[in-house]
Amino acid sequence: MKKFLSNYKSTIILLVALIVGAIVGIIFQEKATVLQPLGDIFVNLLLVIIVPLIFLTITTSIAKMQSPKRFGKIIVTIVVVFVITSLIALLIGFASTTFTKLVDTEDGEAIRASLEETSEEETEEEDFTIAERTVQLLTVGDFQELLSKNNIIALLVFSIICGIATKMAGEKGKPFLDFLNSANEVVQNFIKVLMYYAPIGLGCYFAALVGSFGASIAIGYLKTFILYTVVAFLFYFIIYTLYAFIAGGKKGVTEFWKNALPVTFTSLATCSSAASIPVNIECAKKIGVPSDIAETTVPMGTSFHKDGSVIGSVFKIMFLVCLFGTSLSTPSAIFQVLGVALLANLLITGVPIGGGTISEMLIITMMGFPVAALPILTVVATIIDPPATMLNVVGDTASSMLVTRIVDGKDWMKDKKD
Repeated sequence: MKKFLSNYKSTIILLVALIVGAIVGIIFQEKATVLQPLGDIFVNLLLVIIVPLIFLTITTSIAKMQSPKRFGKIIVTIVVVFVITSLIALLIGFASTTFTKLVDTEDGEAIRASLEETSEEETEEEDFTIAERTVQLLTVGDFQELLSKNNIIALLVFSIICGIATKMAGEKGKPFLDFLNSANEVVQNFIKVLMYYAPIGLGCYFAALVGSFGASIAIGYLKTFILYTVVAFLFYFIIYTLYAFIAGGKKGVTEFWKNALPVTFTSLATCSSAASIPVNIECAKKIGVPSDIAETTVPMGTSFHKDGSVIGSVFKIMFLVCLFGTSLSTPSAIFQVLGVALLANLLITGVPIGGGTISEMLIITMMGFPVAALPILTVVATIIDPPATMLNVVGDTASSMLVTRIVDGKDWMKDKKD
């Protein structure tokens, strides 16, 4: 019992804090938003440490790698794992919505009517070529722009190149590497200190979230939320258990579930993949994933690998398919849904600012729906955000185990100390 409490102490405390927060939110409803600032303090401190955390962990991890071949193998393996797991999420998302009518005709009328009451927001959009968007995605025009969490992918590229350059410098680069290692240690301890406040911060944040959640929601939205939540948790328990078993056998499953709960609660409470990076890296390491793999897979996964968003893109499309009575009776129509969902998800992860809106506009235009449907997708995206973020984040934990299995072989968990 003592060992159990020792292993799960932080998890139990976080869970109790979230339960208390939920109860407060339910009882006091909108009045619970008075606790929002206490939650925002925690989330803001997490977000402000993201940029130095990503830069320092990736740069030092690459610079300390003894073998350049290992780095190349890790990156290639990460890409392969991300592609395969994203395709699995895509197919499960489609299968779960094919035989369910998310919106009935009468509900669709109510939803369309509600759009007339929604104030329109003007969004400025510029036309860019694919090449120009790629440049904006991978680079920024000023060094200071790297210091924003909105340019995570550009920061990843910069960190990788900086790590390679530091390694190439050899002995002359050692003082710089020592400085980075020292700074990285400080950042890691910053996170440890911050996590002492986590139960209060997450509890208050969750209370405000539950208290402000609107009760007046169309039945179509409610169906979508319920179905997505069920699919998300089935995916969470079944698919990630399967991934853990493939990666490390029975011990892999045990270690995964022993350490995955803190990052699960963090993702659900904050609804932020970026804010979950510190906890996620720590969870992966506790499972037994080597530092160089954990510190590369998790930050890259935050930008490029989102199981929950892939499934969410399918749900958005199928919501509109039901709403507007679109036929999916031909193979080409089905492939169109799958292709658009995958492409829309890539835009969510790829565009630094406004990726969600751009991806939703892509769904509307490529599927031939009216532009007036944009607010509908915004609502869908909002109500599925917590479970989607959970899958996005925990999917990176499971992926780091699969990457380790491929890079270090089937016996990688034998070095894990109980």
